[in-house]
Amino acid sequence: MQELSIPSRIRVEVLAGLTVSLALVPEAVAFAFVAGVDPLVGLYAAFIVGLVTSVTGGRPGMISGATGALAVVMVVLVKDHGVEYLFLTVILMGIIQMVVGALKQGRLIRMVPYPVMLGFVNGLAIVIFLAQLESFKFEGSNGSEQWLAGSALYTMLGLIAVTMAVIYLIPKITTKFPSALAGILVVSGIVIFGGVNTTTVGDLSSISGGLPTFSVPDVPMNLETLWIILPHAMILAAIGLIESLLTVSLIDGITETKGQNNRECMSQGAANILTGFFGGMGGCAMIGQSMINMKSGARWRLSGAIAALLLLAYILVASSLIEQIPIAALVGVMFVVVIGTFSWSSLRIIRKVPISDAFVMILVSAVTVATDLAIAVIVGVIVSALVFAWNTARSIYVEESTASGPDRKVYVLHGQLFFASITSFRDLFHPSDDPLEVVLDFQHSRVWDHSGIQAIGDLARRYEATGRELHLLNLSANSQRILSKANVIIDHDLDSNPSYRVTVQGIGSDNSDGH
Repeated sequence: MQELSIPSRIRVEVLAGLTVSLALVPEAVAFAFVAGVDPLVGLYAAFIVGLVTSVTGGRPGMISGATGALAVVMVVLVKDHGVEYLFLTVILMGIIQMVVGALKQGRLIRMVPYPVMLGFVNGLAIVIFLAQLESFKFEGSNGSEQWLAGSALYTMLGLIAVTMAVIYLIPKITTKFPSALAGILVVSGIVIFGGVNTTTVGDLSSISGGLPTFSVPDVPMNLETLWIILPHAMILAAIGLIESLLTVSLIDGITETKGQNNRECMSQGAANILTGFFGGMGGCAMIGQSMINMKSGARWRLSGAIAALLLLAYILVASSLIEQIPIAALVGVMFVVVIGTFSWSSLRIIRKVPISDAFVMILVSAVTVATDLAIAVIVGVIVSALVFAWNTARSIYVEESTASGPDRKVYVLHGQLFFASITSFRDLFHPSDDPLEVVLDFQHSRVWDHSGIQAIGDLARRYEATGRELHLLNLSANSQRILSKANVIIDHDLDSNPSYRVTVQGIGSDNSDGH
């Protein structure tokens, strides 16, 4: 992509920030409703978290604010204990996130396999899509939710279609103006000047308010309070960091640059501490808004700061104008985001990748839709780890060395010896069929854990029971360290390498002598 001049870049960043800010309003209001708090609590969170992370975060161009993934965890706390407990929980959440960043544990996101990433992206796209369906509902006369029908539905669909058409057509005419912003402005003009009857931002809630004010949460500062908020804070911190760091990785791929995970952890933590003291509900990275920002051409920190400051301006002085924006325009923007976020290529390759990868990808998507992102990623990583362990365990085998003779047999072990492979390892040997001296060569293998030690001990016992001796050859330094707590002693030199004779007593014992 051609590098823009500084004035052009600033213009792009400002317009991108304006686009994002308009889309932030209804989402912040909606997530506040989900959490069971006043809409301004969500708007303040979007402003404070968005501003702090845009300036200090580890990923320029990423947008943060109040999110649905956090809101669904908060609602139980608010219902049981009140909003003041939420503010204190958000502060503790931020402290935990800063500790993670200070300990430089942001790198743990590298443990997330690519199929999990694909599943996360696709699942999140589906979640964003399903969230927009709420805009097709209204409260009936009996207080129950009902779906739009008739002319109201057709009007909604028509305005969404116009928004999406403008977004797709504008880049063909000019790239100097964000297409999403153009779509919002065009449809807003149609509704306002055409007198079209449709749901607007103002129909959800008034966004008018003052500046957020500093206050210490009005709750008892004791151990009882800590035990109430700690589980919620830990869950919120985990969800916030997982969603933020995965979004960092996603944007890294789009921009072909590298974000700073630990810095992002610190920034998210600082933002949540601050928003807790200023009456916000807390937040994390927002993949939908970040995608809007990226597609609008933003690459600097300026766009996120502009979006946050404009959000505050809407609250203070421009609420009457913003409340006139039709919800259909914002839904249209999010539908385009859904289409752009979903990895359509994954549908084409799903039959070409290993069945385990395809299963993990579908599983993570399903869990993301059914529960939340944090659980989905954890499930995906665990299943991927189990699949890896299973495949690794199946690849263990032995071959007979040319150094074998009538009175000695040398087995060369291939594969890794650990908890998952010990059954396969045991089945490789038949002591009664071997000569009196058996050598197990570890040149192409390593012992990884106590289960591996125990497996060697069991094998030695089997050979001893038949009057035979087992020796180990070419142990790696790491394997020697792991075996140091077993009764393994140097017996003699074999082929110029130390050979270790296994004594049965003390295998795997913490009190055994080792070499």
